[in-house]
Amino acid sequence: MNLKPEEISSVIKEQIRNYSSKMIVADVGTVTQTADGMARIYGLEKAIQGELLGFPGDVFGMVMNLEEDHVGAVLLGDSEEIKEGDMVRTTGRIVEVPVGDSMIGRVVNALGQPIDAKGPIQTTRYRPVERSAPGVISRKSVDTPLQTGIKAIDAMVPVGRGQRELIIGDRQTGKTAIAIDTIINQKNQNVKCIYVAIGQKASTVASIVKILEEHKAMDYTTVVASTASEIAPLQYLAPYSGCAIGEEWMERGEDVLIIYDDLSKHAAAYRTISLLLKRPPGREAYPGDVFYLHSRLLERAARLSDEQGGGSLTALPIIETLAGDVSAYIPTNVISITDGQIYLETELFHAGFRPAVNAGLSVSRVGGAAQIEAMKKIASPIRVELAQYRELAAFSQFGSELDEDTRKKLRQGERIREVLKQSQYEPIPVEYQVIILYAATKKYLLDLPVEEISRFEKELTEWIKTRFPEIPEEIAAQKQISQENEQNLIRAIEECKQAFVKHNIEKQ
Repeated sequence: MNLKPEEISSVIKEQIRNYSSKMIVADVGTVTQTADGMARIYGLEKAIQGELLGFPGDVFGMVMNLEEDHVGAVLLGDSEEIKEGDMVRTTGRIVEVPVGDSMIGRVVNALGQPIDAKGPIQTTRYRPVERSAPGVISRKSVDTPLQTGIKAIDAMVPVGRGQRELIIGDRQTGKTAIAIDTIINQKNQNVKCIYVAIGQKASTVASIVKILEEHKAMDYTTVVASTASEIAPLQYLAPYSGCAIGEEWMERGEDVLIIYDDLSKHAAAYRTISLLLKRPPGREAYPGDVFYLHSRLLERAARLSDEQGGGSLTALPIIETLAGDVSAYIPTNVISITDGQIYLETELFHAGFRPAVNAGLSVSRVGGAAQIEAMKKIASPIRVELAQYRELAAFSQFGSELDEDTRKKLRQGERIREVLKQSQYEPIPVEYQVIILYAATKKYLLDLPVEEISRFEKELTEWIKTRFPEIPEEIAAQKQISQENEQNLIRAIEECKQAFVKHNIEKQ
């Protein structure tokens, strides 16, 4: 068999070409320092920001600092085995999490790994935890309500799909309760929910999951948990991982609600990482880019245009204040990023007004665009009447003689306050909110004792469910109150009130 030299050289060249194309060159470095879940690595010239690094013993890390001859990395696992001199390799992959419908009903850690003892997550889809927010052109304005089921919020501080509404207040004022109620209220609303727990006790997260399971809310919810016992890098990653899971559904044209509970602990975890990485500290020892930390997260919440599928990601970040100080560094940062805030007041909470929403300091910058027509029409005077009530109540404490008009305004304000009270884990459908708020704003409750308002509300709901079911059905379908339906509603309220008063007299 005769082989020509040209054929031999062409075969050799082809093999060399194929060999070089298949060969993967990993950038390798050496650990020079390690402590508290951080590592400084010499080398890794080709490493990129946010890249996944492989350490000995199947431990992974993430690139955070790119210096002249060193790389600063955070470890995403057990760091006790990592020591100076260990070899580190780049993987060529950005940190990513599993996404898709298989995440529904699961409790996962910040890396998307299951921690609920329900077996591995069956998915082939992954998304990087960090990515750019949708641009202005690919968004559209917020015009569809996301009902929280809480009267005080849906009436005065409405939340729209694609909005970012901050829940802010001191500890133990019911911030998480509002978030959980909102998730429970999304049942049968075609909204997928993600609850991100940052720096909370594992027992607290377990109790929240139990509540969601009891209300069948885990059927459409994913819980991303990075507890207080976990290292700071995982607490830092958790909200970005939750956001990546939500973006997958948003880009498929679905509506998603994500809760970040809470971003105060997230900022503290980032401060810990930054100080250990020797980044220069700024105000309150936070690094200079702590504003960017939250803005790049919350900007990813959006309502996509119809060309992009029309999906939405609604964010409800939570911030904990100290002694009601909303002018502190992190609260002011997040207030300036979001589209409004629900401010919860300690004094209101201890006075029994729950949810303890302060109507004066709470605001939604989307406003009536995030309300159905019926609610917009009925709820408009509530804020004004509550403000008048607060002013007159302070004045009336001096004990001076009050004229009839002032007394009437005080009585009306008291009844509206009472109507806005609501029990925990009992969200109310918007059509029934409209009914009771109609009764309150149109002064049908003025002749009822304040302490009987709550019981009357329950009886009115039952009365309408059994005798006038067409009223809430029409409000739910038409999103407004027709003239005929309004007359039926007035008749239902008056009949229920007569029966209620009669029953009270018989009891006495």
